[in-house]
Amino acid sequence: MDQFLNPFDHFTIPFGHWAENFIALMVSGSRDTLVAAKLPVQAFLEAIRDLLLSVPPSIGILVVTAAGYLLGGARLAALGFFCLVGIGLLELWDAAMTTLAIALAAVAICVVIGLPLGILTARSETFHRLMRPILDLMQATPSFVYLVPVVMLFGIGDVPGVIVTCLFAVAPMIRLTNLGIRQVRADLVEAARAFGASDLRVLYGIQLPIARPTILAGLNQTVLMSLSMAVVASMISVAGLGRVVLEGIGRLDFGRATIGGLGIVLTAILVDRYVQALGAARPRLARGSA
Repeated sequence: MDQFLNPFDHFTIPFGHWAENFIALMVSGSRDTLVAAKLPVQAFLEAIRDLLLSVPPSIGILVVTAAGYLLGGARLAALGFFCLVGIGLLELWDAAMTTLAIALAAVAICVVIGLPLGILTARSETFHRLMRPILDLMQATPSFVYLVPVVMLFGIGDVPGVIVTCLFAVAPMIRLTNLGIRQVRADLVEAARAFGASDLRVLYGIQLPIARPTILAGLNQTVLMSLSMAVVASMISVAGLGRVVLEGIGRLDFGRATIGGLGIVLTAILVDRYVQALGAARPRLARGSA
């Protein structure tokens, strides 16, 4: 009777054991490939991090403030100034620059991977049907779950942090690139082809410019998800603001954890507003020149 009421006491699927064996098989069979795959990511991350950390805070604040004024006027410039000054006053400048470097490296890789995949998804129904369940799974999977296979394959540290951030944040870039291109009016595409434009010319001359706002919205989501994952990745020894929060919680030093959290908020607000302004800058400049 008990077996009938609860059959799962006797019949289970050892999926965890299968997954562990699969990851162990991949690690043992492709160790050299995995190490080689980390090298370009490591070089790219170190270049960005060294650049950001080499800039004195005062110069960095001036550059960001000037960029904010050019992109969005005095209001954005003031926002950038107060966010960076706040980060500096909290003694989080180096940690914030490290987190920003990890996020920027991940975003650049996501764009390189996500933009072509989004274009291919928009232009091929077969590929779209293949990618849709994969993207659904990627966006439905909790961020902590990504840490397990990445740690087993690539170990711990900043480079695995960039890799896991890319896996977590690339889906919006693919989805919104696909959506933006699909929303381009069909009559515009047909008119261009009627005048002899090639598929490549239609893509770069019509579809991508018209889809630009949607693609930039995907970029904005990718940036914010990269920042959030860069914080979660502190659990695998990734440096930056996430480590400040994790150390504060681990030591029950809630003041330290609160300061780290505030630094994350300031960094996220700064990056979000500047990416949005970057998306609006070109139309505004075009109207001004007209």
